[in-house]
Amino acid sequence: MLRLSALYRYPLKSGKGEILQQVSLDKLGLDGDRRWMLVDEASGRFLTQRAVAQMSQLSALWNAQGGLTLSAPGHTPIDIALPANDAELRGVTIWRDTLRVPDAGDEAGAWVSRFIGKPTRLVQVPVDRARTTQAGYGKDDDQVAFADGFPLLLIGQASLEDLSQKVGRSLEMLRFRPNLVIEGSEAYAEDGWKRIRIGDVEFRVVKPCSRCILTTIDPQTGERSDDREPLATLQKYRAQEDGAMFGQNLVNDGNGQLEVGMPVTILE
Repeated sequence: MLRLSALYRYPLKSGKGEILQQVSLDKLGLDGDRRWMLVDEASGRFLTQRAVAQMSQLSALWNAQGGLTLSAPGHTPIDIALPANDAELRGVTIWRDTLRVPDAGDEAGAWVSRFIGKPTRLVQVPVDRARTTQAGYGKDDDQVAFADGFPLLLIGQASLEDLSQKVGRSLEMLRFRPNLVIEGSEAYAEDGWKRIRIGDVEFRVVKPCSRCILTTIDPQTGERSDDREPLATLQKYRAQEDGAMFGQNLVNDGNGQLEVGMPVTILE
């Protein structure tokens, strides 16, 4: 039997992940997932671990009011409230998308600037300012917060175990930053799924996930592997035209509740 074996949320794009036992879903995926983002103050361009590896050590805990608590080694934690309706809007760029979203204010900006080491701002995306998903996949009205392209990422536990065996060492699931982990399927079975149901919620499997250099960063230490693993191995046997694929991007059709241990049904 297939079951949901793990749930992860990333309140701040490219910050540390939260391990969850249960969570609700809204139009943009897991409630509170990647609703916050760091941007360069001058350009408004988004920042991630790809260029700023120390972001792997930045903890961001989401609260039920939509706010955030940031903490990092050597820095006093800071509680940040959800921006008010009349908060200043800041123009930001994430990949090819440009949008205007609420800025978290000067106190938050000063804290993240000290952590990053250059002028940086913290921004938040409300549901009514979300982006549309990558063109050519899913439906025209599918939306996403600050995730790269789609609301949710799923990985099969057996797929990680297969990759770990090929690399020659045990790999942490958090290295690949999924939201949903499925147990009980064969390795890479998720590649053939089109629709699944978990609990009362249905999900569309819309696109394989192309992996990048971020997978070579140890989620515990923030150090990048000298041998470019596991990306180097993925490129040997999971390469497609758009890159080395590992995991599947999903869109949820409707809201609901997820809990670790729920059965997973393959609908198509």
